[in-house]
Amino acid sequence: MFFYLSKKISIPNNVKLKCISWNKDQGFIACGGEDGLLKVLKLETQTDDAKLKGLAAPSNLSMNQTLEGHSGSVQVVTWNEQYQKLTTSDQNGLIIVWMLYKGSWYEEMINNRNKSVVRSMSWNADGQKICIVYEDGAVIVGSVDGNRIWGKDLKGVQLCHVAWSSDSKILLFGMANGEIHIYDNQGNFIMKMKLKCLVNVTGAISIAGIHWYHGTEGYVEPDCPCLAICFDNGRCQIMKHENDQNPVLIDTGMYVVSIQWNQTGSVLAVAGSQKAVTQDKDVNRVQFYTPFGEHLGTLKLPGKQLSALSWEGDGLKIALTVDSFIYFANIRPDYKWGYCSNTVVYAYTRPDRPEYCVVFWDTKNNEKYVKYVKSIISITTCGDFCILATKADESHPQFVLVLCNSIGTPLDPKYIDIVPLFVAMTKTHVIAASKEAFYIWQYRVAKKLTALEINQITRSRKEGRERIYHVDDTPSGSVDGVLDYSKAIQGTRDPICAITASDKTLIVGRESGTIQRYSLPNVGLIQKYSLNCRAYQLSLNCNSSRLAIMDISGVLVFFDLDARVTDSTGQQVVGELLKLERKDVWDMKWAKDNPDLFAMMEKTRMYVFRNLDPEEPIQTSGYICNFEDLEIKSVLLDEILKNPEHPNKDYIINFEIRSLRDSRALIEKVGIEDASQFIEDNPHPRLWRLLAEAALQKLDLPTAEQAFVRCKDYQGIKFVKRLGNLQSESMKQAEVVAYFGRFEEAERMYLDMDRRDLAIGLRLKLGDWFRVLQLLKTGSGDADDSLLEQAHSAIGDYFADRQKWLNAVQYYVQGRNQERLAECYFMLEDYEGLENLVNSLPENHKLLPEIAQMFQRVGMCEQAVTAFLKCNQPKAAVDTCIHLNQWNKAVELAKSHNMKEIGSLLARYASHLLEKNKTLDAIELYRKASYFFDAAKLMFKIADEEAKKGSKPLRVKKLYVLSALLIEQYHEQMKSAQRGKVKGKNSEATSALAGLLEEEVLSTTSRFTDNAWRGAEAYHFFILAQRQLYEGYVDTALKTALHLRDYEDIIPAVEIYSLLALCACASRAFGTCSKAFIKLESLETLSSEQKQQYEDLALEIFTKHNPKDNRKSELDSLLEGGEGKLPTCVATGSPITEYQFWMCAVCKHCVLAQEISNYNFCPLCHSSVG
Repeated sequence: MFFYLSKKISIPNNVKLKCISWNKDQGFIACGGEDGLLKVLKLETQTDDAKLKGLAAPSNLSMNQTLEGHSGSVQVVTWNEQYQKLTTSDQNGLIIVWMLYKGSWYEEMINNRNKSVVRSMSWNADGQKICIVYEDGAVIVGSVDGNRIWGKDLKGVQLCHVAWSSDSKILLFGMANGEIHIYDNQGNFIMKMKLKCLVNVTGAISIAGIHWYHGTEGYVEPDCPCLAICFDNGRCQIMKHENDQNPVLIDTGMYVVSIQWNQTGSVLAVAGSQKAVTQDKDVNRVQFYTPFGEHLGTLKLPGKQLSALSWEGDGLKIALTVDSFIYFANIRPDYKWGYCSNTVVYAYTRPDRPEYCVVFWDTKNNEKYVKYVKSIISITTCGDFCILATKADESHPQFVLVLCNSIGTPLDPKYIDIVPLFVAMTKTHVIAASKEAFYIWQYRVAKKLTALEINQITRSRKEGRERIYHVDDTPSGSVDGVLDYSKAIQGTRDPICAITASDKTLIVGRESGTIQRYSLPNVGLIQKYSLNCRAYQLSLNCNSSRLAIMDISGVLVFFDLDARVTDSTGQQVVGELLKLERKDVWDMKWAKDNPDLFAMMEKTRMYVFRNLDPEEPIQTSGYICNFEDLEIKSVLLDEILKNPEHPNKDYIINFEIRSLRDSRALIEKVGIEDASQFIEDNPHPRLWRLLAEAALQKLDLPTAEQAFVRCKDYQGIKFVKRLGNLQSESMKQAEVVAYFGRFEEAERMYLDMDRRDLAIGLRLKLGDWFRVLQLLKTGSGDADDSLLEQAHSAIGDYFADRQKWLNAVQYYVQGRNQERLAECYFMLEDYEGLENLVNSLPENHKLLPEIAQMFQRVGMCEQAVTAFLKCNQPKAAVDTCIHLNQWNKAVELAKSHNMKEIGSLLARYASHLLEKNKTLDAIELYRKASYFFDAAKLMFKIADEEAKKGSKPLRVKKLYVLSALLIEQYHEQMKSAQRGKVKGKNSEATSALAGLLEEEVLSTTSRFTDNAWRGAEAYHFFILAQRQLYEGYVDTALKTALHLRDYEDIIPAVEIYSLLALCACASRAFGTCSKAFIKLESLETLSSEQKQQYEDLALEIFTKHNPKDNRKSELDSLLEGGEGKLPTCVATGSPITEYQFWMCAVCKHCVLAQEISNYNFCPLCHSSVG
């Protein structure tokens, strides 16, 4: 950070000034002094020059109004920025509130207690309330519109200062005896503040200032100290809040009169005077500190009595009142910023976020990328990359170096255990230093490296990419350093104060003035130099021969690292301090391509030096980004950070140095020969290029060629050679115009020469296909068809890249670009267009599989299959069908193309479905694929499970019927296969036989292929018996129930015999009933309790009725069974004794002839009665 005095305003009649306040928003400066002096001033810059912005622009007083109203000495002035009001008070206790009306200030309110004098006034953060304290202990809090909110007399105290907290809940009152009391916003005493800075202080002291920064522009870091309290003896403490037990303590070592934070709370200015060592008189000084107590520098002021200070709203100026003068000092802040590959990187704080906002602003394309980074310490850049040094965590003392590219993408973070106070960066290394040690990290990024650099990297990969050295060590360079953080803990008497590095040299500056020079990449201490200045900033030129050293007060000196000189003792020493010394320097940059060129900023002027001789200065206040090719790129950071979210390209300024300006002037005004001679005397590739371009304009080809050779521009040389081969002058001129990028002009020249082909060629090179198409169409004669198609396709690409698919389709159709056309149709969801395209394409076209996949993606199976078959890929077609669950189609295709693997595919898919518990889906799959046997197996499994669960009998019956129907279909399939194959050849017949045999083997292993209908029958009769019983046909119910005895393997025995006992009892066939009870009682599945219940019930029935059947004859045949078992009628459950009966075509079950007329569907399988 650097400061210098820039302006002085004197007050007429030598009236001494007492106080000053600078309005942060509108820029008005109010100053009060003796004899009622009160002035409002305003400094405004007046310039038409775009380059003269900020501090470099001249400023004049646009307002200088004296405000009449006070008679005594004006002692307090304070602004209410939100409401544009000024509040002032004098030694008589008179308070006046002033307001702005039509460009002038007028009295709005007056107040006088006539009792005591006002010592301090303070507006709260939102400008709604003012607190006024009087010397006699009276406190008044009033509102902005002049109403009194509350008042209080503090007994027995003398007040001299007041401050609000940022949330307006706390008031601090400073007493004349140096105490500070904490009150709430209603005037209730809370406690006395602990003043740790006054430990061991004796004698009377008074408060010089209390300033509480309200966080309006955000904080430097979360939980940052913001309440500054300073005493006249120079002791100061900065606290995070009013009860902070560990404040930052500072001893300024001077007599203090006033303190104030800048607009972001990042710098505290402390104004006062110090006894000069040599003279008796006091010297006025302003000391600048960070919120953490680090000293940033000192500004000396002339005059006798420094009385007050105030910051400007954007923190670039500070106003100080000394005697009857106002001095203005310019501030050059240490912004956190850098410049890498056309990108300006800068960080700023925002009130709505605790982190820093880091902006990567690409100045070429005017695009910006924003990152939020916590507790950023510094930004360092080199080449295309930058390093953000940050704190890892508030609680943990670790730090991070984040390597980012020029759009802010983090590439590689490195956690380190030393504080990166100083960071330097080269193309291959990052060096971070604390006060005691420095850490070196060889970073790697994916980019093209030269063989030498690769060699260095591969070597160092073995040796370790991270190393740490203590500043007092003397590494030789042969033994490698290690990552040992214990070195960093050891202290040193002579701390590091600055570092810099180039590709081969590392320079470390120490507070004593010692400069240590190390070699890179193998860190070896080469030389120590002793200088009598403490470096604040170091910089090496491009060949590492000279070092620029800037100290904290802005003095710039230069040191030649390799010069050998004889010192006063006759000893030969290495290194010489050069004669040049400049003062008030705050920024400097060496040229990247010339070791003798550098640019520096001195106050608001930029000087360019060549061999230590300055050129005439340029007025600017920009920070230097880059210096190469005789051009300096500078950025007006002050202007950017006034509105950091919207950086403007106008704030990047390019300056040409004198030799470039002179060469350009010579070429334009005198001629190429003289300019050539001048450039010969002052050679630089940029100047040769300038000459080459000028010679080309005039078609002076030999000079142009010579100049291109001198600036090593191979393309330029080739271009001149090509020009030499052209015959016509106008042709040459057109080529030169095109070379300089004036393409419209070149095209016009080609067309004037009637060389439409060249104009088209030019546009082809540029990729301007719209113009190519225009030229092709406008020309007479036949246009080149292939070129037309190419142009149409390219324009289609242009629209497709911008996702304007409809426009693209039109051009692709004309350009016959079928591949991209298919893509567009797909994006437009124009599947009809895709189908037409498939039809128009020849067979086996390479585009067909792609289109087929497009159809597959959207589930259009048929179209996908057509496309696959057209390009002879039946396997892919089958896969598509399977993927889209079109298994019947898949089977059909597999069969028609004799594909063997369909069975395994089905099995695989079915097992996948079964894993997911989707048994019904698997059945459906098998059924569709005509794998009825597998489907039936699964169906029986479901039916059995449902039966076990005890589901509704009707549901179970349906499931068994479905299973049986599947088995029937399977039988049918086998028969038809057999029939079909017998007709064919012998080999086919044998395979059919093998198939049937296989079926036989399968069916013997399974219980259900023989008698598929057993389950269905069981549940059919079970339901039928119950229905008959409930309808009152007890005899028929008993007959039906008796059938159930054959189905104990399907229906639980307990249910069968319970039903049988019930039916028998109802039809009074107690003999049958008794047998059923015997069976029930003997069942092993029942518990003893249940058996007991059956026994009790049996006892109850059979004590009343004899266990004998009444009507024996009918039941005999049923009970005995017998060998010639009669078919059972599935409608009534009775045995069929007649010869006339109906048999179902599907399930082969019979119904009595007289019964079937009542049915439309088979009672068992529900197939229609034909």
